[in-house]
Amino acid sequence: MDEAQFDRFADEYEALQAASVRVSGEGPEYFWRYKVVDLARICAESGMRPRAVLDFGAGVGNSVPYLREQFPSAGITCLDVSRKSLSVGERRFPGAADFAWFNGGRIPFNDATYDVAFVACVLHHIAASEHVRLLGELRRVVRPGGMVMVYEHNPYNPVTRKVVRECAYDDGVTLIAADTLTLRFRAAGMPKPSMRYRVFFPRALAALRPMENALGWLPLGAQYYVYAHA
Repeated sequence: MDEAQFDRFADEYEALQAASVRVSGEGPEYFWRYKVVDLARICAESGMRPRAVLDFGAGVGNSVPYLREQFPSAGITCLDVSRKSLSVGERRFPGAADFAWFNGGRIPFNDATYDVAFVACVLHHIAASEHVRLLGELRRVVRPGGMVMVYEHNPYNPVTRKVVRECAYDDGVTLIAADTLTLRFRAAGMPKPSMRYRVFFPRALAALRPMENALGWLPLGAQYYVYAHA
């Protein structure tokens, strides 16, 4: 995790993401919000009412307004290796979350501090050799019965591969297959992960989006999530 690399894009991250997702017909807000709505739904289905949420790899805080919307009474902590990105996030959302720096090693919080650890399209920026260790760190800081939830781009989707290939922010990354990430959850001590594919239809076909609930098994969605209880 190279802080300088992420600092370099802090001021232009939103513009880069807007350009990269234009093919979907949606703005970046659609992608930031749907993940948090999924997270809130699964928490509700699990009988969870999170009081403390960790946004790991939060960058400039794009998920903050949606985390605040879905979890209005929870404390939110944004953690990132890029101090410049965290500074941008604090200016954008003053008082909405705590912003903390991560040195890439041990997550700087005590065991069982959070109810939920949320990771939105971050791991593909981190060396594969670090994934199991970091997932174990996320499990450590989540309370027993809490949840670790990770979203990633689906390398089986050709549009996703094109978008990632053409995005300067994603230069040199290696996308992670859903079955690979599921195995890494297990290796990190979370033996029963669940996985679903997401984002099958562009805005032009938005009327078909209610079908996504029945298509979560199909490895053609643009993104996917894996989650497990600690």
